[in-house]
Amino acid sequence: MVLSKSLASFLFPVLALLLQLARASPRPPASPSTATLKLTLRVNSVESSNTTIAARARARALLQRSGSSSISAANYDGAYHSADVGVGNPPTYYTLLVDTGSSNTWIGASKSYQKTSTSEDTGDQFEIEYGTAAEPSPVYGEEYLDTVTLNSDLSIEKQSIGVAASGSTANLPPFFDGIFGLGPVDLTEGVVKNTYQVPTAMNNLYAQKTINSEVLGMFFSPVSSGDTTGELTFGGYDASKITGGVNYAPITSTYPASAFWGIDQSISYGNTTILSKTAGIVDSGTPTIPIASDAFKIYQSATGGIMDDANGMLTITSDQYDKLSSLYFNIGGVSYELTSNAQIWPRSLNTAIGGSADAIYLIVTDIGSDSGSGLDFINGHCFLERFYAVFDTTNFRVGFATTQYTDATTN
Repeated sequence: MVLSKSLASFLFPVLALLLQLARASPRPPASPSTATLKLTLRVNSVESSNTTIAARARARALLQRSGSSSISAANYDGAYHSADVGVGNPPTYYTLLVDTGSSNTWIGASKSYQKTSTSEDTGDQFEIEYGTAAEPSPVYGEEYLDTVTLNSDLSIEKQSIGVAASGSTANLPPFFDGIFGLGPVDLTEGVVKNTYQVPTAMNNLYAQKTINSEVLGMFFSPVSSGDTTGELTFGGYDASKITGGVNYAPITSTYPASAFWGIDQSISYGNTTILSKTAGIVDSGTPTIPIASDAFKIYQSATGGIMDDANGMLTITSDQYDKLSSLYFNIGGVSYELTSNAQIWPRSLNTAIGGSADAIYLIVTDIGSDSGSGLDFINGHCFLERFYAVFDTTNFRVGFATTQYTDATTN
């Protein structure tokens, strides 16, 4: 179309003015794509403890879960990361253990629930079984919906919160008020009566459009590093915490690992494969790295470790430590190396697990069953201290990346 000279002389100044106004008009601020929550490293010291039995009890309960509410925290001996989470308006802050092996969030272990105008009692009961069959330690009580505050810019409306009844316990150390569940939503099945599944904190952050992707980044600093912090990133991951790219692996199809943050991996000690490709999980609530019993026997033979009956962990001499080969975790076609220093328990925490102060303990432990069970390894807290993890619900995958602590020699 050809404009007449008079029409053009009228339209062009008008269009120019509109363009200037559009450029000058303030735009609404974009919603942040990610938000962070700082974590604190806490140490539970005991005079005597069997860390392997505790980790094995948790693994057994995870393996036998079969869609019920039974999981296991066993005894929380060692170092864990916690988050201060606000509940209510105005919020009361609770110190919660960060757990990717469970998905419900509950409070009341140490500090009582303070009801506010945002507290809504659903009338439904919740119950989660912890501990072992011989020594059960259930947590039970009332379910509430309430506002959850993660930081000044990050809150969740009507989040399901379990409020533990008096006398309900989970063997948590006294500085924990409950658990912040960060596992997949499937793990909430059967926990709250009259409810099939309970939306997790991550589910609600995404559904309420607080984050653009249902992705959680997790960074743990080792206790031996002198840095007592950690970080959760909601909606993505913190690129400043990693030293390379993130490599992803799909969630395994093997049950029961598939109900958790489960992946397929193989493990090699030096050039020797000790665990062929199989299914297991990534779990911040397990302190060590339990592996299938048949693989553990090969590892014990290769390292020369001797079982310490006080804590159920392998102990080695200084000469054996000098000869340790690296462990390689082959996940999604990428090899992740645990150096000799990364394979030992932080020596500053030896007494926290009932061990000798001058001993050298290995963090690879016996899961209690042979490979082929459907859950043949747990990449626990010690693994997550060396590698950044990305839990991606949107794309049904788990990612890992190296950090400044991957090759650290602080243990």
